[in-house]
Parts: sequence; structure tokens; C-alpha cells
Amino acid sequence: MADVTDPDVRREVIDSVRKFVAKDVIPSATALEHADEFPADLVATMRSLGLFGVTIPEEYGGLGLDLLTYIGVIEELAYGWMTLTGIINTHTMAATLVMQHGNDEQKKRILPTMASGERRGALSLSEPDAGSDTRNISCRAVLDGDSYVLNGTKAWVTNGERAGVVALAAKTDEGVSTFIVEKEPGASYEGISVSRHVGKLGYRGIETVEMSYADHRIPTGNLIGVPGRGLPQILGVLELGRINIASRAVGVARAAFDAAVSYAQLRTTFGKPIAEHQAIQLKIADMATKLSAARLLTRDAAERKMAGLRCDVEAGMAKLFASETAFELATDAMRIHGGIGYTTDLPVERYLRDAPLMMIGEGTNEIQRLVIARGILARARGQID
Repeated sequence: MADVTDPDVRREVIDSVRKFVAKDVIPSATALEHADEFPADLVATMRSLGLFGVTIPEEYGGLGLDLLTYIGVIEELAYGWMTLTGIINTHTMAATLVMQHGNDEQKKRILPTMASGERRGALSLSEPDAGSDTRNISCRAVLDGDSYVLNGTKAWVTNGERAGVVALAAKTDEGVSTFIVEKEPGASYEGISVSRHVGKLGYRGIETVEMSYADHRIPTGNLIGVPGRGLPQILGVLELGRINIASRAVGVARAAFDAAVSYAQLRTTFGKPIAEHQAIQLKIADMATKLSAARLLTRDAAERKMAGLRCDVEAGMAKLFASETAFELATDAMRIHGGIGYTTDLPVERYLRDAPLMMIGEGTNEIQRLVIARGILARARGQID
């Protein structure tokens, strides 16, 4: 990932995504979301804009842009429809895992097709009995000649069915290791099956599946890095995932805020717009303040990660505060809209259904509070820079 992107380039990229969202995403998002339909045409445009390779270096066909550009892109996409950010997020996390820990052969083989969006990525860590407790995974990979034999079940795999590159954590004799599972979307593979499609409150239009592996063989060349070092690798990219979640939350919060401010100026009661009632003004002031704070926390975490500093605390803070803010602002927007905000006529109800995902995804907010507290106490003891 590039250290610094020219501010003019960053603005140009984010502006192009903003225009795409206004022109193509917002007019179609509600119908696609209600139908739980995969947005194939929107994804094709995202490919043409180079969004699947935003952070992948130019030498592998990507745009090679920095994390600040990436979070700006994610915020704009989430503003239009949060689902689109999930298609990008797990892809970018899988690509980052290869970028940071893969060898030269793996990078040359895998990254160009990911940068173009020809193959999309998924991250597969959670299991039915192991979510935030990453050390409790039971999926196993046993070395057998020039292959690892994979057995186990993975849960909550976003993009799992359509992904061509799945970054997967499994237990080996050395400990938890990370592998790349390569497949063609929709094709049948011996030992890989989608055992369950998960229905969701929100975050619709993108598949979330349970994937089962039964004696599936992975070439030893698809092991990422050193056996037994999978957890540090995965936890490192989860920092990026939490910054992504925070950016998504900022986008949803901003959409809810803009909808509330616009409606408050149009809706009249007792002879004047409700925006002129003090109760609504106080709510709008709080909403604006929380939105700005969430964006600044997210930017701070991104800048720290760009600088190569440890940012588990900052990423956790950004994810925690921004996701709670998104839910609060979505709720406030519905209250300001009154009855019509509860209907499917406006996207406000979608914001309220999408927001909880950010409080759960990439580690629940309860886990984030523990990560933040432990990190702060460790720094106070001088154990961490």
C-alpha cells in the first residue's frame, strides 16, 4: 500500500466515486436491496473504475493509492449503499494479506487478477463456534506430500460463493496458518461446498455463506508465509478491516444525517418547517458533532497505520465509535422523519437495518472495548509503543 497519495489524485478518485454513487448507485440501491439481488452492473462499473485494485501496487496492475484514499472511497460507496463496501472490503483484506506476507510468486500470480477485479477475494476466519475467539478455530490443514488436506467449516464468509481467492485460517501442526484457496465462482470443486446461505436483517444483495471443506487439497505453494504464523497475519489485516468498517459507518451515518437535515427543512408542522423547532435543532447539532468525530477518529487510525505504527487501539476506537454513531444517527433520522421513515418508501429504514452490521463485523464492539482497554493499559506500562 502506498505511503502517500498526491492530494489532487485522492480528490479526483474520491470525486469519481461520488459521481458514480449519485448517478448509478442511489437510484438503484433500494430496489436491489429489497430484492436481495447481487448488484452485477454496479460491480462491473466498480471494476472499470479500478476500485478492486485501489491499494494494490501499480506493478501488479492496481492503482497503488494510500489508505486515506481507500477510506474516502469506502465512505462514498457506503453513502450510496453499504453493501458495495463489503464487496470491496473482504477483497482488499485478502489482497493485503498476499501483499504483506506472500512470496514473489504468489504476488505475481494472484494480485494482478485481484487488481482487475477478474477474481474477487474473501476472508475466511470465523467458524460456527469461533468468532472473535480466533484461537479457538477447529478447521485443520494436514500436510500430505505437496499438498495440505483441508477439513472444517467456515462461517460468515462474505463473498464466499463469488470469490475466486479465499484467504483462510486453519490449524496446522505448527499452530494457526493462513492459506489461499483458489477457485472459479460457480464451479464445482472436490471438497468445497456452500453448506448454508445466511439470511440477514440488512446488508442484503451480497452473499454471506457457510463454507464446508472435506478433504480439499491445497498446494503447499498456497501457504502464506510461515506455518503457525497465521494469527498475527490475520490480526494485522483485521486492523485494516476495522478501519474499513469505521469508514462504512461514517458513510451510512452521513447518509442518515443528510436525509434528516433535508427532510427537516421540507416537513412543516404548526405552520413552520420542523427544522425551526428547537427539539429538532438540538438533535441535528448532536448528529453533526458525532459524525465529525467519527470521521476524524477514522482518519486518525488510517494515518497511524500508514505511518507503520501499531494501531489496534486506534482502529478499535474508530470502529467502535463510528459504528455506534451510525446506528444512533440512523435511529435519529427515522425519528425526525416520523412515520414515513418507518416505511420502505425512503432509504432511512435501510440505514437502520444496515447499521448493526458495523457494530458486529470485524469483532463485536464489546470485543473492541476489551482491545482498546488492554492496549491502553499495555501502553501505560510501557509494553507497547
